[in-house]
Amino acid sequence: MKYEVTIGLETHVELQTNSKIFCACGGHSEAIEPNDCVCPACSGMPGMLPVMNKRVVELAATAGLMLNCEINRYSTFDKKNYYYPDLPCAYQITQLFHPICTNGLVEVTTKEGTSKIRIKQIHMEEDAGKLVHDDWADTTLVDFNRTSVPLIEIVTQPDFHSADEVVAYLEKIKEMFRFGNISECEEGAMRCDVNISVRPEGATELGVRAEIKNMSSLSSIERAIKFETARHIDALERGTEVLVQETRRWDDTKGRTFPMRNKETEADYRYFPDPNLMPIIIDDEWLEEIKKNMPVSAQEKAEEYKGFGISEKDIEIMTSERVLCDILDKVVALGCNAKDTVTWLLTDCAGILRKNGQVLGQLKIAPEKLAGVITMVQNGKITRAAGKKVLTAVIEKDVDPEAFCKENNLDAQTDQGLIEAVVDKAIKENKQAVNDYKNGKTKAFMSIFGACMRELKGTGDPAIIKELLEKKLQ
Repeated sequence: MKYEVTIGLETHVELQTNSKIFCACGGHSEAIEPNDCVCPACSGMPGMLPVMNKRVVELAATAGLMLNCEINRYSTFDKKNYYYPDLPCAYQITQLFHPICTNGLVEVTTKEGTSKIRIKQIHMEEDAGKLVHDDWADTTLVDFNRTSVPLIEIVTQPDFHSADEVVAYLEKIKEMFRFGNISECEEGAMRCDVNISVRPEGATELGVRAEIKNMSSLSSIERAIKFETARHIDALERGTEVLVQETRRWDDTKGRTFPMRNKETEADYRYFPDPNLMPIIIDDEWLEEIKKNMPVSAQEKAEEYKGFGISEKDIEIMTSERVLCDILDKVVALGCNAKDTVTWLLTDCAGILRKNGQVLGQLKIAPEKLAGVITMVQNGKITRAAGKKVLTAVIEKDVDPEAFCKENNLDAQTDQGLIEAVVDKAIKENKQAVNDYKNGKTKAFMSIFGACMRELKGTGDPAIIKELLEKKLQ
């Protein structure tokens, strides 16, 4: 018998704000010490009232527009009541009755074709704290740094029918939100609950639903879906277990899910409107401002870069990281050639970062300083080799490019007499390479050329060296 898998997703995305959703504490869960980013409001002290962060509303609406949602002009907050140690108020502020966005649509493409995934709603809510288990001391501690960090939860309709579709969807929204500066979508900033059921092909009613909670790794999500699909089919065909509606957790080490608890219903959470927060009213003027400030998409950037003559491969790398596009745009605005700048970014900057155990997405360089290095090389003030030395110092120590050149005598050597003496010395000390070159081995030329550049410590004008070498080796 053939079976049909039906999957719906609830994806929690941490918003990239400077402060939490209802207080002025720092917005990201990257604090140095436990509980050092907490105030009386987000730790649930009596008498403290929430104050709405306007930026959260704007980012949530922007995310909704990216996913082709309707932006609700009137939205409210509700209290979701449950007790858990990492929830200091014993309730979570979320949106049930009037969410900010509804009725969206996302197209995803897999090897099986293109699928349309309907977005039921996007709502704003606060995150909970984090439990830290100390097995050695047989103790569980609570870190409240993450409490009240702003989230959006994207709820889809049950439109997925394979793990491939789920992964393609999550990759797409991750790319959109990272490029649009909605969220970093890394280090737990994007977590997913997977609702899955299996039924015989052609059946009209959905099968028994299981929810797999709180997964952040795409590979884990894919494996969990495949395991649950096999578990459900096994239960239906061979009666290995009685399927019940429940919440399960994924164990990545064991490669399987385990039951956590029976699946709760809305009634279990006793939702009711939050009396401490006013409704969010998005008028025409505010909505137009949000639309006006919509970030450019990776696809739009790719089209723009094609006009610069940048290769498709390089465009793909550039548009994978918003920081690279921002740097390129500013350097080009300062008068540098786009293709040359891309070469500096993807070859030189990438190489320097790689030596330091970093990736391109971690590049931190002032566009003005990168433009300064490129301009000095293009104008012949320093050689390409010297330019790389300067760039390394800029990335690692944030030096001023021109000052670094002066301090280290990196200005290009154009003194013909000095260069000629170096060329004569290189010819004298590399007799084998000279003989090889004269016997037709053209690659030997670069060996002599390299000796000249080493003697001049990368500061010699390559054009003058090449011209003198060719003349003397005739």
